[in-house]
Amino acid sequence: MTSLVDYKCPCCGAPVQFDSLSQKMKCQYCDNSFDTETLKSFDEVLKQEVPDKMDWASQPGNEWMKEELDGKNVYLCNSCGGQIICDESTGATHCPYCGSPVVIMGQFSGDVKPDIVIPFKLDKDAAKAALKKHLEGKKLLPASFKTDSYIDSIQGVYVPFWLFDTDADAKIRYKATRVRSWRSGDYRCTETSYYSVFRAGTLGFEAVPVDGSTRMADDLMESIEPYDMSQAVDFQTAYLSGYLADKYDVTSEQSIERANQRIKKSTEQVIANTVQGYATIIPESTGVQFNNGKIRYALLPVWMLSTKWNDQVYTFAMNGQTGKFVGDLPIDKGAYRKWFAILAAIGGVAGFALSFILKLFLN
Repeated sequence: MTSLVDYKCPCCGAPVQFDSLSQKMKCQYCDNSFDTETLKSFDEVLKQEVPDKMDWASQPGNEWMKEELDGKNVYLCNSCGGQIICDESTGATHCPYCGSPVVIMGQFSGDVKPDIVIPFKLDKDAAKAALKKHLEGKKLLPASFKTDSYIDSIQGVYVPFWLFDTDADAKIRYKATRVRSWRSGDYRCTETSYYSVFRAGTLGFEAVPVDGSTRMADDLMESIEPYDMSQAVDFQTAYLSGYLADKYDVTSEQSIERANQRIKKSTEQVIANTVQGYATIIPESTGVQFNNGKIRYALLPVWMLSTKWNDQVYTFAMNGQTGKFVGDLPIDKGAYRKWFAILAAIGGVAGFALSFILKLFLN
């Protein structure tokens, strides 16, 4: 049986002792008092806490059939090491990741066949129009960067993704506070009350994507999310016709940590949003456990343009299903100096005018 001296203070974690005057358990560190029933309830909750358990039962993909590999070649980028899959009718092309020329390496002999694919919904004209719109009004953009020679280089690429499905059971304990302030005579009084708040729930996650290419930055791919997975279809090689496809170099096992981080963070955010009416909430114990975890291999459509400017690679990406567009832009240093001089001159005139107005009012 648990003795009274085994209880810990819910507020600070220090041992509590029985106080004969108040007939309650009292913390010698933070001076809070509790009745024994409250401490028993708190102790029972602590016994139910569990550590994270994020296991994945199934592994994705199937073996390629020989006829599916016929006519598929692999192009190798000597600059970034990318392996680009395409059909045998594709001539010389450029790497969608760094813009360098690629050379044919041989017939594709794939590892794991994708489970599903989302076909391209937007064609190259739509991608070029989105890129032109993205470049509009950019005063510091190099003039030559807006030419059609850049824009015509945009390519459709099927990017490899691992999709994670799971149910997440969460049990989270928070330390919360409520603050009350009032004035008493010449003094301002503040009272802070501390609470232990417990939450538990189950959330379902479907098709949480993690890209399977080291050449594709995770934040770039997450920026063009989401994809409508209801439009995914069973994979067939016919969908690759006319497009490039990247060969994954990050395995599903290597992607699990990224998926776990995304799912756990989303779970904690959803649960935290249910804790209302407190000044502060701090999670003290978090346990997230996965059930029915499944991993699938998918190819998702992306329009990409990677180009070099002053020895720096700039990458643009557009969701080939929804049209969401992201990308960094180079800066023309000459244009930057010109606009900086104009703004400095405007600022100088404005500063002189303000100084003159102040003198009128002060004299």
